[in-house]
Amino acid sequence: MPEYDGPAKTPYNPVDNADLIRFNQDIAPTTGPQKTWTFYNYLSLWIGLAHNIPTYLMAGGFIALGLNWWQAILTVLVGNLIVLIPILLNSHPGTKYGIPFPVYARASFGVVGASIPALLRALVAAGWFGIETAIGGQAIQTFFLVLIPQWGRISNAFTFVGMNFGGWIGFMIFWFLNIWIIFHGIQAVRRFEAWAGPSVLALGIGLLIWAYTAAHGFGPIISQPATVNGAALWAVIIPSLTGVVGFWATLSLNIPDFTRFAKSQKAQSWGQILGLPATMTIFSAIGVLVTSATVVVFHHSISDPVLLLGHFHNPFLLLISMAAVVVATLSVNVAANIVSPAYDFIQLFPKHLNFRTGGVLTGILGIIMVPWLLISNPHIYIFSWLDVYSGFLGPVAAILIADYWVLRRRTLVVLELYQRTGGYYYAHGYNFKAIWALLAGIVVSLIGKVVPMLAWLFHYSWFVGFAVAFIVYLSLMWSHREALRTTHVASF
Repeated sequence: MPEYDGPAKTPYNPVDNADLIRFNQDIAPTTGPQKTWTFYNYLSLWIGLAHNIPTYLMAGGFIALGLNWWQAILTVLVGNLIVLIPILLNSHPGTKYGIPFPVYARASFGVVGASIPALLRALVAAGWFGIETAIGGQAIQTFFLVLIPQWGRISNAFTFVGMNFGGWIGFMIFWFLNIWIIFHGIQAVRRFEAWAGPSVLALGIGLLIWAYTAAHGFGPIISQPATVNGAALWAVIIPSLTGVVGFWATLSLNIPDFTRFAKSQKAQSWGQILGLPATMTIFSAIGVLVTSATVVVFHHSISDPVLLLGHFHNPFLLLISMAAVVVATLSVNVAANIVSPAYDFIQLFPKHLNFRTGGVLTGILGIIMVPWLLISNPHIYIFSWLDVYSGFLGPVAAILIADYWVLRRRTLVVLELYQRTGGYYYAHGYNFKAIWALLAGIVVSLIGKVVPMLAWLFHYSWFVGFAVAFIVYLSLMWSHREALRTTHVASF
């Protein structure tokens, strides 16, 4: 069976293979002409992903929980250096074999069993889609409030599920902008990200200049000590660090959805190494410094940049600023929260869905889940939302990495990832050993949520889940390692 090892080879013609299962053109391996993403595309992708409102709010949320400014920013930096490791490890097969995340997951979970991690990833993405769409809608709502004198009265006509009428108008406008981009395909995402990231950085720098000028410095927050010390300090830092890792735990899984279009391993790896940790840390620092300055200028803390921009009553300035916020939120929402679940839902229903309809399904779930309510409280946002789904996604990352890097030593037979009779079909399409490892990682990482004496496990949820699933999976699969590296068997 020929192996796909780069854009110069085409491993098979899927039209001629009657044994294909869970296949359509959107999740087929990419070939040479499709591999157009350069170093700059991955750099700008991460700039666009990192420069968003939740990033801006993150370090400020840590300060609200008791850290001082440098502890909060250092937590962001360390967390992103940690999560960069699984991101790079899972990027490699995407570039080498041209396959998206749900197909990559078939090697370890089985051709059908890959639907389990795909569904977990898709549901988290739908939740994030709702959060980001609510933020983008709020920016549109704020602009309307300044531009239309009667909008405040119209906006408050009624409230439904935590948002008023005006909020829903802004939400749906932003929702349709996301879907419009997705309907133009993955290359439209590449072109959009190429200019969106730098424009968002410009907004952040503009806010930083305003803050320093208006407050004659950066305000009192940077001079305030931490309000927690000793054991209480670590009780905040550890779950906060887990939250930072969990912030990109989603992308650490589905990064092959993007690296499958890379021109080379060097292009995607260096673009990500330079793009992720630095931009996340810089934008978080901007959030802290600007929020600190608002205490001086407005006599109270304004941590939400959308609310802050609402204090600027120059319509032209407001238009430019809100446009930048909308672009920032579109940038992360399209790349992080629609592209991946679009592919994930194809894994579930390949005969009925394509990239476009998978994106629409994500958008619909993003409305139904009403997850924008999560970010109203930093304790809920950091300790519940981020840490809970970290406990689900950490084990998935561990199984993918253990299988590809340790057991298979970076060797896959691409055609068999789409076959009913191939080595990745295991037992009825499922590798139950991967499923048991996944369950073990999830249970151990999240048991502290319901058993108080084991709460420390939950505070380390991503790390605990990763370690447990990694060890359990290797233990269960170790006796088959030679077979995995040479020949493929239908089941174990």
